[in-house]
Amino acid sequence: MTRLLPRSADAAIARRLNEAGLHPLIARLYAARGIRSGAELVTELGALLPPDGLKGIADAARLLADGIEAGVRMVIVADYDCDGATACAVGIRALRMLGATDLHYFVPDRVVHGYGLSPSVVAEVARLEADILITVDNGIASVEGVAAARALGMTVVVTDHHLPGETLPDADVIVNPNQPGCTFASKHLAGVGVMFYVALALRAELRARGVFDEARPAPNLASLLDLVALGTVADVVRLDPNNRLLVRQGLVRMRAERMCAGLRALFAVAGRQPGRASTFDMGFALGPRLNAAGRLSDMSLGIECLLTDDYARAFNIAQQLQALNVERREIEAEMRDAALATLDATRIDEGPAIALFEPEWHQGVIGIVAGRIKERAHRPTFAFARASDHEGDGELKGSGRSIPALHLRDALDLITKRHPDLIMRFGGHAMAAGVTILERDFPRFRTVFADTVAELVSPAELQHTLETDGALETGYMSLETARMLDEEIWGQGFAAPVFEDVFEVRRQRLMKDRHLKLELAKPGASFEAVRFNCTDPVPQRIRAAYRLSVNEYQGVASLQLMLEHFEAA
Repeated sequence: MTRLLPRSADAAIARRLNEAGLHPLIARLYAARGIRSGAELVTELGALLPPDGLKGIADAARLLADGIEAGVRMVIVADYDCDGATACAVGIRALRMLGATDLHYFVPDRVVHGYGLSPSVVAEVARLEADILITVDNGIASVEGVAAARALGMTVVVTDHHLPGETLPDADVIVNPNQPGCTFASKHLAGVGVMFYVALALRAELRARGVFDEARPAPNLASLLDLVALGTVADVVRLDPNNRLLVRQGLVRMRAERMCAGLRALFAVAGRQPGRASTFDMGFALGPRLNAAGRLSDMSLGIECLLTDDYARAFNIAQQLQALNVERREIEAEMRDAALATLDATRIDEGPAIALFEPEWHQGVIGIVAGRIKERAHRPTFAFARASDHEGDGELKGSGRSIPALHLRDALDLITKRHPDLIMRFGGHAMAAGVTILERDFPRFRTVFADTVAELVSPAELQHTLETDGALETGYMSLETARMLDEEIWGQGFAAPVFEDVFEVRRQRLMKDRHLKLELAKPGASFEAVRFNCTDPVPQRIRAAYRLSVNEYQGVASLQLMLEHFEAA
């Protein structure tokens, strides 16, 4: 059961925002999201929080500047998701722009190496004869890996944004806004954002050393903001004012088609128009195609797409990523259907939490499946797959997605304290986490996880609540409004507008046997609407929660309502 909960917007604040130049609808939406003045909406680069607020960043800049001057070999160790790929690309591109000449990267294989800077990854980097090892979007939990790298004589720079454990790795320097003692005002930087800040600090250090002059001007690192924006949106970090600024600046460059060849190629294979780029494009078109490489193949493919300046090569790689994404969707659909069948047969979604495992599930797609089940059941959910071809007591890799009421990583931390023999490894965020257990321990994990969630989350918090922006005036239900909303920066912590209203259902039919196509009417107007992944018949009169979207077909654009929820009115 979903409960619609209209947001409240202070009328006086909305009026002030309108008087400051915002469209009346945008002013109301911003007021409902906590914006109090136009000063909070500044998106010029000059308003970016300064790098020196990040603990360790000055030391990282000095260390990397010394490495550039000495010509030592640097190796970036990336993560295999979109944030990790963009962070790696930003790191490689920035270091090249700043004078590094002996530069390489290594991205772990999800199945072979697992997550983070493990000792097995360090062994691979050692074969590259690295002098300086730089992690991006990982490393804060890699105590053993960092120790192994330093024992081999490598200098280790950890750049990460994940929450640290009780013990920090003994790296030469750590840059992470969430490490103890860091007072940086934005705790929600993505991994790519942290690496971008390191590049800014490194440029400042090199400028102070007199490296740049008229013959060799300092490089314009703002050219990397297309990649920073993509990684920030795709990693679903909170869009606080600093992140909104980074994303806005990246979007400006995309819309002006001043972006790297790889992003242009990804727009092309996704059938999206860069001139109308939006956060939706980044989160649902570009990001998934990059992520497909890390899920089913090798994220090096995605990183190469972002590093090449040859559009023909970028387009060729993007086509490979497109094919992988199609395969990923097919695998995901099969796994999702199996998971939903299990839910329907066992009613385990009636408990406080869900943990699912099928021996044939693909390890690269379990996170997406956990997310789909969480969305349907509104329960913290883990989906597990075998780590390899182990039988019996082999390892299971689990990927979890949570609801707002439960900090998933903290819940796992509590479980490890109470049941130290249950979880082998874990890490993550409030809303997403990964865990490794033995296959024989899956039944016990399912029980312990459910008991822990029941302790931490009230029954009322297990009811799905969908926040809306109330009714939308019929005059605003237009293609122009949909395009205006697409221009804005929406995402985690700054949700895209969802409106609610009562409609008469004039027509309904199934598309591709899994989606509803509707014609909805209210006095004086009718609208095309879609409800994805729904085959239930719709009552004649409904209360619907919906988003405005632009539907483009054969070159013609029209308004379409995307239904998030409906119920009989």
